[in-house]
Amino acid sequence: MQLNSLPAQPSIPFILESLPNPPLAEESCPRRARTHIDLMLLAIEALELGSSEAILMMAHELELQEIIKNRVTLWRLRNTNPLRRFNQRRGLSLVEGKALVVVGCHLAKRLTVLIRQLLMAHQQLTEKNLSVEHHFRLNDYLERFRAHFRSRMNPRRAAVAAYESDEKLNQLAMDLLAQLLFCTGTYGMQRFWVSLFDGEVA
Repeated sequence: MQLNSLPAQPSIPFILESLPNPPLAEESCPRRARTHIDLMLLAIEALELGSSEAILMMAHELELQEIIKNRVTLWRLRNTNPLRRFNQRRGLSLVEGKALVVVGCHLAKRLTVLIRQLLMAHQQLTEKNLSVEHHFRLNDYLERFRAHFRSRMNPRRAAVAAYESDEKLNQLAMDLLAQLLFCTGTYGMQRFWVSLFDGEVA
């Protein structure tokens, strides 16, 4: 029997090796992880115009273009989020999930200053009992996030219906902003990745 008769396994990009494989029965991302990864990217899209294109550019820069090949591939990967209107029945492999997380965290690092400014502005407005309309940039982020969420998520899903009001969507947007800042810290990317599987592993 020839040892070289086995098919060659595709190599895993080196940058993804910094994220550990959770001890799951299947090598695919569970529902919670798929949902949260997509929402993280949704928040990034709401932060800056053109962020969808920036995701593809960052994937190429990090040499992940074999996983996130183009807009269609990115759309299919993100539509594994079960809350999406056009949810894909296919799963999201751990490698694909890692690629999306790595890209998202690197984009968040580039937006660190803006993220900190918006979180600080929100805290100051809350302390003064003022509405978000008093801060143009923060209000712009929240409006875009609400618009993205409502246009892309399936309103028939109970988890989506729970965010029917502007107030609840604003809170989700701010929670995601805090998590993006968390991703920019030391080992933030690794800690965020591991947090996606809390309660999923034995």
